Amino acid sequence: MTGHPAHHQEPGGLPLEVLVPAVFVVLPASAYLLLATRARRRNRQAGWSCWRTGWFLAGCGLLAAALLPPVAQWAHGDFRGHMLQHLLMGMYAPLGLVLGAPVTLVLRNLPSHQGRRLTGLVQSRPAHALAHPVTALVLSVGTLALLYFTPLYNAMSADTGPHGPLHAHFLLAGCLFAYVIAGPDPAPARPGVPVRLVVLGVAIAAHAVVSQLMYGGFGINIHAPVDQVQRGAEIMYYGGDIAELLLALALVATWRPQRTTRRAPDRRRSIDAARPVVP
Repeated sequence: MTGHPAHHQEPGGLPLEVLVPAVFVVLPASAYLLLATRARRRNRQAGWSCWRTGWFLAGCGLLAAALLPPVAQWAHGDFRGHMLQHLLMGMYAPLGLVLGAPVTLVLRNLPSHQGRRLTGLVQSRPAHALAHPVTALVLSVGTLALLYFTPLYNAMSADTGPHGPLHAHFLLAGCLFAYVIAGPDPAPARPGVPVRLVVLGVAIAAHAVVSQLMYGGFGINIHAPVDQVQRGAEIMYYGGDIAELLLALALVATWRPQRTTRRAPDRRRSIDAARPVVP
């Protein structure tokens, strides 16, 4: 990144670069806590898992770490900071947010008819296409090639304006990928564990290839000092491996094998089959 953004001071003393991300993180965290409290009061027997709440708040905390100083300031002036921000926002925070099962929590708080509408939306054809593992893979990993092997990164580094859409894409694409691979929320026709493991393996390989090409300087288009690019590539390589390992562990932890129950034989049919045929 080429230079530090101007700080727009608010009357209260906080610059917009701090105030806006803080509100962006505090609002969903507060809404989640409110819904979790209501879910426990409405059904004390079912309640709501403290682990789910902890995961979601951890995701919000990681998102805050990515959007607020010192990481946000570092990201504007150093490629290493940009890569750390990318990992926190696009891989680590989404895992916590998705494991918090926010859709299930919303369903717990909705009336039955509204819950059926939301479930129908989740099971719709557009949602089915969006939640396909290949779609999630392209949106999550395909952006890396577009960002670092074209002039896009340099164009966005020259101005602070486009950072918002880029951050939103990293976060939403990361949430979609984590949801498809290991999300506990209801999903439209989620494929089996072997398919999801293959997709995760492809993502791991793609991250490794991009980071190695970046480290070697092959085909990249990043206007930054070589040492920053190489250290950023290392952050992407090792940090991405840890995040994807955590995602694989989440997949194993949330996997519930389908139980096949044997149907009891029809007693009447068995009796009829045992009767002799009378000519």
